[in-house]
Amino acid sequence: MGKLTAVAVKAALANPGTYQDGDGLFLKVGKTGSASWLLRLQQDGKRRDIGLGSAKLVTLADAREKANGLRKAVKVEKRDVLTERKDEAAAKVTFREAATQYHSENEAGWKSDVYTRQWRASLENYAFPKLGDMPTGSITAADIIAVLTPIWQEIPETARQVRNRICAVLDYAHAKGWRSSEAPSGNSSLKAGRGLPRQVKQTQNRKAMPYVAIPSFMTALRRKPSFGRFALDLLILTGTRSQEVRLATWEEFDLDERLWTIPAEHMKRSKAHVVPLSEAAMAVLAKADALRVEGAEVVFSGATGKAMSDMTLLKVLRDMQEPFHVHGFRSAFTDWAANEGYPDAVVEAALAHKTPDAVQAAYRRTTYLGTKEKPGARVKLMEAWGAYCSGTAIPDGPSDAAG
Repeated sequence: MGKLTAVAVKAALANPGTYQDGDGLFLKVGKTGSASWLLRLQQDGKRRDIGLGSAKLVTLADAREKANGLRKAVKVEKRDVLTERKDEAAAKVTFREAATQYHSENEAGWKSDVYTRQWRASLENYAFPKLGDMPTGSITAADIIAVLTPIWQEIPETARQVRNRICAVLDYAHAKGWRSSEAPSGNSSLKAGRGLPRQVKQTQNRKAMPYVAIPSFMTALRRKPSFGRFALDLLILTGTRSQEVRLATWEEFDLDERLWTIPAEHMKRSKAHVVPLSEAAMAVLAKADALRVEGAEVVFSGATGKAMSDMTLLKVLRDMQEPFHVHGFRSAFTDWAANEGYPDAVVEAALAHKTPDAVQAAYRRTTYLGTKEKPGARVKLMEAWGAYCSGTAIPDGPSDAAG
């Protein structure tokens, strides 16, 4: 028979201290008001205290029943109940929780803020929908393959990055004791040609829509208003990359001066880039502003009010049954500009490409933007491109585009 009674337990909850019930079971009441049942046992010559729960939720009778079960497990069945409990707790650590902790512990040593964001975003976009709520200990090669299969051929480089990042999180989980084995090896079931098909080698650039097809495509694109379509519209009109558009915030735009200054952390080369805004681009921003989500900083927000997924723009193309790649619109812009006779240097500056010739790079300091009173070559280039995409009259051509 134990020493405590239900009445004694109730009185003890208001008085910090340790209250023995007998045979190793005791109640510990803290100064802050916490109160826990604990069972003290000897196992392998070591004293161990095992928590049985809060005394505010677990009754004296329930605590005694739990204690009896644990005494039997240790003394009769010779089980290591503490290890079992740790394994049980580890089994509850989800992939999302493990990835978040891994990201938090390692981001300080990564090469850039852009890489840090991309690392997390790639798992949010592709891994979390299927693996996020799964315990790390239960994730198998088949689960990982299910994540990778839809993107393995479509965006092979991203798919390989996602595979490597999933495996890094699972190796981390193994080191933390959250799963019994390391991640499936990239040289076994997750290697191309084994659990995953061999990726088709890219012998050509990402498939680009011919520039002659763009005006009719833009007409179709603008029939249904949505942030995804607005974002793709602006991407085409400005010759920018997906990330630059998706992460764009309203404070980056000077609508009076008709300039978009993309910060270095959003750029591939980590160097700020200024984009002149054509009439067509200004019209897209006006549409986005009319549907602006309250409190959203990004221009084209996703369902949560934050930046949309990097798959959103590709989904717009697929929904319109277009087989082309988002990045290919930069190629279409380049082809159109070449056909219209615009200087390569101006086009390369518009695309924020690095000047390949070191001597030219050292001496070519112009941005081809000009001034508001005397617009430069890039301003005229983008205005002409915007007019062409919209199917309207093209302004003065390259012969008048002085820098």
